[in-house]
Amino acid sequence: MTRSQPGPGPRPRAALAMSQEAAAAVLDRESLDALAAVCDLALPVLDDLTTPAAVAVLADVDVLVTGWGCPPLDESVLRSAPRLKAVVHTAGSVRHHITESCWERGIEVSSAAAANAVPVAEYTLAMILLTGKHVLERARDYRTSRSRDEWLGTPRTVGNFRRTVGILSASLIGRRVIELLRPHDLDVLLHDPYVSETEAAGLAVTPVGLDELFARSDTVSVHTPLLPETRGLVGRRLIESMRPGAVLINTARGAIVDQDALAEAAAAGRVRAVLDVTDPEVLPPQHPLWECDNVLITPHLAGSQGNEWRRLADLALAETARWASGAGFLHPVRRERAAIQA
Repeated sequence: MTRSQPGPGPRPRAALAMSQEAAAAVLDRESLDALAAVCDLALPVLDDLTTPAAVAVLADVDVLVTGWGCPPLDESVLRSAPRLKAVVHTAGSVRHHITESCWERGIEVSSAAAANAVPVAEYTLAMILLTGKHVLERARDYRTSRSRDEWLGTPRTVGNFRRTVGILSASLIGRRVIELLRPHDLDVLLHDPYVSETEAAGLAVTPVGLDELFARSDTVSVHTPLLPETRGLVGRRLIESMRPGAVLINTARGAIVDQDALAEAAAAGRVRAVLDVTDPEVLPPQHPLWECDNVLITPHLAGSQGNEWRRLADLALAETARWASGAGFLHPVRRERAAIQA
């Protein structure tokens, strides 16, 4: 949707709605100055939208710039914001704060999900290549032995030449991973019931069923959103069907994978895994996955962190400037797609 070009009246009024920590991390002084150049920016940051001070700010806000920790924009909040027309999110998913009331009001929504997809896809590519070379296990063995192995005796299961990578879901991140895989000598399979054969051909991937994806792939990378129908999708049967020594990479949501079944398969040495997400987010100290040498668990770090936050801010600022000029969003979130986005 494109708004009509605003007239010579006052500039749009903007406010920040997110946790104080998120605002400090994502929006530095340069970013705030850039935002203030296109909008009248109300400060301070709003992390509670029900206080008298917040209600006073919301009364004349046209656009909210949101981030991690933004409270839900429910009907009571929207009643306090009669002029609100747009929400620009400085992170990925908007499912936690964009409510049905927002869609019913006709509020336009933008997300920096495209920017956040970049580091997740980079992490995934790195892990595909590292695990294909068995880098983690071989580095551990080298540290222990302090001697060179018989490199000419390296098994043919090691390496990244013509290995098969299976992508579970052509989500925003899944598509970015597919793009990054193109320069490498890898065969890429895709399972996504929403992708036609024609679209798969355009992506240069082979569409397959879910069972075939797991049975044929040397590495399976999970990029599906967590929905009622995907909770526990990667269950015992699929995990047991994986090739001996195959790798399961999960950067999506922990609850998509049956972690007990994965732990059993990993402990038996049948599969390997790279998990940037788990369920719960931090596994209990006694969980068997911690003890598996063939499982790498990282603390949900694949998404934007450190200097990568600037990419999020830059995209959100560009979207705000476009909206303020009447050009409309380049990265809109559509109501009909919001429910299946990660």
